[in-house]
Amino acid sequence: MAMDFNAIANSMGAMTCVISVEKLPNGEYGEIRLVSGNKAYIDNVENPVDELNLEKRHFIPNSLYTDYLPKDMNFETACYQAAVKKKMIHSYVMPERHDVWINMVFMPLVCDEGNICYCMYTMELDFEADYEAFSKISGDIASEVLETCVVLRSNNDFQKSMNDVVKSIRKMCVAEMCVVLLVDHENHNCRVLGEDRTEATKLKSFRNHLDMGFYDIVSTWKDTIAGSDCLIIKNENDMGYLKEKNLPWYESLKNEGIFSLVLFPLKTGDEVIGYIWADNFDPEKSDRIKETLRITTLILGSEISNYLLLDRMEILSSRDMLTGVLNRNIMNNVVAKLSEKPDKKGDSLGIVFADLNGLKAINDTEGHVAGDNLIKNAADLLVNVFGDDQVYRAGGDEFCVIMTSTSEEEILSKVLKIRELSKEYGNVNFAIGSCVVDDYREIRTALRKADEDMYADKKRFYESNPAMDRRTRTN
Repeated sequence: MAMDFNAIANSMGAMTCVISVEKLPNGEYGEIRLVSGNKAYIDNVENPVDELNLEKRHFIPNSLYTDYLPKDMNFETACYQAAVKKKMIHSYVMPERHDVWINMVFMPLVCDEGNICYCMYTMELDFEADYEAFSKISGDIASEVLETCVVLRSNNDFQKSMNDVVKSIRKMCVAEMCVVLLVDHENHNCRVLGEDRTEATKLKSFRNHLDMGFYDIVSTWKDTIAGSDCLIIKNENDMGYLKEKNLPWYESLKNEGIFSLVLFPLKTGDEVIGYIWADNFDPEKSDRIKETLRITTLILGSEISNYLLLDRMEILSSRDMLTGVLNRNIMNNVVAKLSEKPDKKGDSLGIVFADLNGLKAINDTEGHVAGDNLIKNAADLLVNVFGDDQVYRAGGDEFCVIMTSTSEEEILSKVLKIRELSKEYGNVNFAIGSCVVDDYREIRTALRKADEDMYADKKRFYESNPAMDRRTRTN
């Protein structure tokens, strides 16, 4: 006797439909159809709430689900697991394409007809997250999430904690490699916050891929996830979907020997700040991975957001906002630290003072914007020569370079390079003074001598260029 699918759907108060899944001989699935729906479900399809972003259309029984929803691999997997594998699936998610949380339950139905299998899909909508729904998870998933929380809180070194979390996630996925990748959309670049690989893997470190073009691939991931909350590629069939959706990324994965992957966005609010990536994982664990990482990413997203905020605050407190080089406060701290007297002699130290010539004349004739641009060009030149961890903005138009373990020959060579590059940076013209001491504990002496040398050089410049001498003080 055939099952009455309308009666099954109508027996449920929440939005419910019966779904059919075509089981293929190779163990994969084919067409997925919406067989029947109750009044609540049909009303939602034909008159969806604004947050679902669905087109209004007439519900036709036994239609392909993609007639109503964009293709979603996670939805398909849940249907397959429930209808074919006869597993009960529960998920509480806010897919990227919707502005609403969806509480979903997939129940297997024992009424298969040949290669057509069935399940019942019930959903409820929450316009704000119901955090009690997250607590209704199995004990093993709760244990995995709790372990992440403990690891994050058990170490003051956030970087080490993240490496430990990544290792734990990799082991849970039984994957060859796992990475937490941060994405800077403003500057179009990425960086690895944590990475763990098996000893036997032939996969390269993720850091090897972070070249100038890698962000272009990462920027396509949001569309590839197709409005869902994650992307899980388990097999060749799924890779075929990826090939159609994102050919360049598919080809890069194949070239690297990656045949399966898990990709979860990390968010703060609605902003994607990074991704959890695991590749060549155990597909048999995909359900557990999905439910564990759905909650884990909420925790990690919050923790990483706080870390980035503190990192940003540290940058703001240590960097000069106009030029991006280290500021005077950090310079004073470095000087104080180096001038302390340890038990044994310190390494050699070199000081370079570089003060812009003619800045006041430019401010007076061309305006402060031109003056600020000159200061920024000057900083860029010095960073080119010395690196950004040794250059300090000591004052308005004055920069200081502090180098340890150096020699007079190296310092003089770099001063010469400054002179050679000046025309390439908007005709930057420096008065430069330098000093090298054998013991970095003599840093204050080196600062004084380099400063005196710099002012002598400035005096020579204005004697040769009196028309530019619009200074308010005599140097």
